[in-house]
Amino acid sequence: MELLFTIGAFIVALAILIAVHEFGHFWVARRLGVKVLRFSIGFGRALVRWRGRSKETEYVIAAVPFGGYVKMLDEREDDVPEDQLGRAFNRQPLWKRTAIVLAGPGFNLVFAVLAYWCIFVVGDVGLRPMVGAVEPESIAAESGFRVGDELLRVGDRPAGSWETAVFALTVEAMEGSELSVKVADASGLERERRIPGEVIAELAEEPDLLGRLGLKPQRPELPAVIGELVAGEPAERAGLEVGDRLLAADGVPIDSWGDWVEWVRERPGQAILLDVQRGDTSIRQILIRPRSVELNGEAVGRIGAGVRVPEGFMDGYRVLVRYGPVDALNQAIDKTLDMSVLMLRIIGRMLIGEASVRNLSGPITIAETAGRTASYGAIAFMKFLAVVSISLGILNLLPIPLLDGGHLVYFLIEWVKGSPVSEQAQLQGQKVGFILLAALMTLAFYLDLSRLLG
Repeated sequence: MELLFTIGAFIVALAILIAVHEFGHFWVARRLGVKVLRFSIGFGRALVRWRGRSKETEYVIAAVPFGGYVKMLDEREDDVPEDQLGRAFNRQPLWKRTAIVLAGPGFNLVFAVLAYWCIFVVGDVGLRPMVGAVEPESIAAESGFRVGDELLRVGDRPAGSWETAVFALTVEAMEGSELSVKVADASGLERERRIPGEVIAELAEEPDLLGRLGLKPQRPELPAVIGELVAGEPAERAGLEVGDRLLAADGVPIDSWGDWVEWVRERPGQAILLDVQRGDTSIRQILIRPRSVELNGEAVGRIGAGVRVPEGFMDGYRVLVRYGPVDALNQAIDKTLDMSVLMLRIIGRMLIGEASVRNLSGPITIAETAGRTASYGAIAFMKFLAVVSISLGILNLLPIPLLDGGHLVYFLIEWVKGSPVSEQAQLQGQKVGFILLAALMTLAFYLDLSRLLG
């Protein structure tokens, strides 16, 4: 079921983002007087087809969902009746053709703005950006961070939650200049912490940016009380019950649920003797043997139990990031621009060898992320769609033949030399573009499989 859910979420995400991209081309072409013959989501055999009210455009949902296309009237592809020549794409002035090609990536960026706007208006619940621990002699310690600091601003960007704070740190790391972080210390006074530029620049690609800085978010310590049990799993079979408080494991005191989770993870298949308090006074011993499961190529223990979270326990640690409609629009535009610039910088650094190609993600990783975010809820899935939509828009603008950016390069050459690029030159360019895209996809699949196989 989990696999089917992941595949379903991936297909839904692809369908939405491809439809947005192709609708950009379609909508602008129609508005500029170009006749659109077919609007297709997917390639290959048509599963569903129909025609609109005007009957001139065929709408298709095809069998292979990895892409789509808009087929316009064009003399280079078919014979065009003389009375229709004025509506052929190749007969349009350069500015119209450029606008039509730009519309696809442009609509992807507009979609991201709208997605972020919805998120900011509805409100996004995150973890308050409070420092729970600072590693001794770490970058954070040398920069003056203290336990109890709450991040307010990272550079010029607000740090409303740890998510926005980490994103701001990542963006600023790309700048490579000294970074000012405004915090409210444990007493509530506003302070400034400064991270040296050469240090922050080295962390630009780090997936665990906070860990490398030496910062740990403040997290609530939940008491080790059983809140739920999975039927048939070791916890239920051993005789644990909802409400049991775990006091000690093999004679070692258990201070929090986090301690218990780590104890179990490190002992797959090993017997653990538990001291359990049931009710107010009853204390008993229970022998439990965690099931061994594979996680990222490593065997870890699982017992099939969840923690009890007291009502209101997280209230002091959560923060709601929400804006009014106008402010939300400004924040959405800024977020989309920041994400676009960040992606362009990463691509640029990869091209000159300053960033690892392991930043690439292929269909497998994207599908896994689609399923995971969809399981978290609508807000998380919207964030995923926004990020992938920006990626789709940026990647399509790369100057590679077969992509929109390749067509824009042809148009630039046409503008400079005063005549279109020859069909032979375009054909050769398409061959080069196909090879480049095939190589890129092969690399992305290889990286996906490497991650999957550990």
